[in-house]
Amino acid sequence: MPNKFIWRFCALNLTLLVLVSTWFWQKNQAIEIPEPQFATGEKIQCISYSPYYKNGVTPLNINTQISPEQIDQDLAILSKQFGCVRIYSVSQGLDHVPEAAKKLGMKVYLGVWIGWIKKLNEKELKLAISLANQYPETVKALIVGNEVLLRGEQSEASLKAYIERAKQAVKVPVTYADVWEFWRKHPKLESSVDFVTVHILPYWEDQPQPIERAIDHTKNVMHLLQTSFQKPILIGETGWPTIGRQREGAQPSAVNQALYIRSFLQVAQEKHWNYNLIEAFDQPWKRKLEGTVGGYWGIYKADFTQKFDLTGPIAERHDGINPLIAGTLGALIFLGLGLLIQSLNKTKTIALVVLGALSGVFGLLQYEYLLAACRTQQEFLALGGIALLGWITLLCLPIYVFRNNAQAKTFIQLSTVILMAAALTANYLLLTDGRYRDFAICLYALPVIQISLGLLACKQPIRHSFGFFRFLGLILIASALGCLYKEPSNLLAWAWVGLNLLLALANWPKKDTLHT
Repeated sequence: MPNKFIWRFCALNLTLLVLVSTWFWQKNQAIEIPEPQFATGEKIQCISYSPYYKNGVTPLNINTQISPEQIDQDLAILSKQFGCVRIYSVSQGLDHVPEAAKKLGMKVYLGVWIGWIKKLNEKELKLAISLANQYPETVKALIVGNEVLLRGEQSEASLKAYIERAKQAVKVPVTYADVWEFWRKHPKLESSVDFVTVHILPYWEDQPQPIERAIDHTKNVMHLLQTSFQKPILIGETGWPTIGRQREGAQPSAVNQALYIRSFLQVAQEKHWNYNLIEAFDQPWKRKLEGTVGGYWGIYKADFTQKFDLTGPIAERHDGINPLIAGTLGALIFLGLGLLIQSLNKTKTIALVVLGALSGVFGLLQYEYLLAACRTQQEFLALGGIALLGWITLLCLPIYVFRNNAQAKTFIQLSTVILMAAALTANYLLLTDGRYRDFAICLYALPVIQISLGLLACKQPIRHSFGFFRFLGLILIASALGCLYKEPSNLLAWAWVGLNLLLALANWPKKDTLHT
């Protein structure tokens, strides 16, 4: 192959390496964001506490039991920054929370989980009433039901009956918690509660709010609710996720979480709102219900690391030298491949080192994504398989380009077909269940760019001999455009369309086979 083609290939990858390195550098720069003004010793009002942060631990398993020692440990950490915790149930060992909170001088919003099953509802309600009467100075209020109307598990009338039973049995205030739209749909419930508890989550709105408009949205919702209801209002949940799917312009990120919560706390002080943040610790089990993003609303990671402080600049990432290590390992792997195939000169060596460094850095991003997104062994196999296929494809590229190896070419052709099938499956899931599905761009980006633009730069594109791939490519592009149509303001959707287009073109059949 003429050196000019290899230099083109090298220039493409060097450009990509510079771009991704710049992205890493930018994400590691701390930026100034607003700081809430607290009086000396003042704590954040309240935070949702769920002790299901360990891998494999979930409240969905009826046999799950949280030990008193864990609750004592968790609340000891939270008591340093929060004056109160909200829990959603009193089962599975959480009946210990009021006792633990009392020892630390904390308050508790005591939750009664109401669902489909009457027997379980009765058990929850009786235990919660007992705890509220046992710890009247610790329990701030009884929250009977959480988003029951949203989930459709009880009617307004049956829910009202549970609330009124609780009010007759306890001396502490009683309320019900739901997203703010459902309170407006069921305004008559106000007469049954002592105060109205609403959830305002700009990320989860039917029209997701970007971080730039999130606080204004919360203020607008509160103004609307204050004109709609006469009783006091508690913001029972508000917060922002750090990892997961972007919804239109609403992007999960560490900086965005810090920006939202810091700004919210300042506004809450100025407007004298009562509030509870969601949530204390990341909850891996929630990914099963809400996709990747469900597991990453915590102010603390599952290892108790606090994600941000209330003062000082915030950086999105804290990579240190990890990208440099990953890039160096990738470069060494590809350099070793070049020595193995005995096809090195100065130009090829540079091309291999650049491609290897780029692959290593992308490998770091892929590893992070798989850890965050994969919820089951099946997902690890499927998504991890895509990442592994991409890596093998990248390793085959130099063998094909430098040695014109027929076996390497065949494998790359096969991998493009598998990637196309995987992308079509991803598009189907995004179109039918997109609310909880990620754009897995980091798994596809580098192999797709290499088998399309990279091989084109080398004048050795992979083309199929079957006209059927033209039809398949059109379906791929059309389905990706369908994802974009649903979220035109989502930049990741635009990037996904671009990757699908490159993948379709990489599989586009030769002109002389279109009649087949």
